[in-house]
Amino acid sequence: MDVLVHIDGGARGNPGPAGAGVVVRSADDEKVLFEGGFFLGTTTNNVAEYHALLRGLRVALRLGADGVEVRSDSQLLVRQMTGRYRVRNHVLRELFERARELSKGFRRCSFRHVPRESNRAADALVNRAINMKSDVRDAAGD
Repeated sequence: MDVLVHIDGGARGNPGPAGAGVVVRSADDEKVLFEGGFFLGTTTNNVAEYHALLRGLRVALRLGADGVEVRSDSQLLVRQMTGRYRVRNHVLRELFERARELSKGFRRCSFRHVPRESNRAADALVNRAINMKSDVRDAAGD
């Protein structure tokens, strides 16, 4: 099974209260398989983006996905994960390494930058988690 993993992370202030949003869809019919928002406490936007990626990859693995296309509106994250940019920040480097390890669990894992408008569902989950100061999950859990 191939899936599309829409991710978003955000912080109000930088650093500030932060959240991560994940929407996993079937690549065949784009049926939603998982939606979740995760409250991260106080952190930066970039750290929140990586936490969204890690959550999304873990959910895809748990769902038994063979192939994954990660879609993010974070140009930095996408360019770092595709090797176009180096990861210089030591905190992001650790998260990057964890994400790279998780991505090896798939037959195919690609990363695609999408406009913010194409990532509204994940963004809404970020905001819900920050507003509630708690995780927001569907029946699939995390």
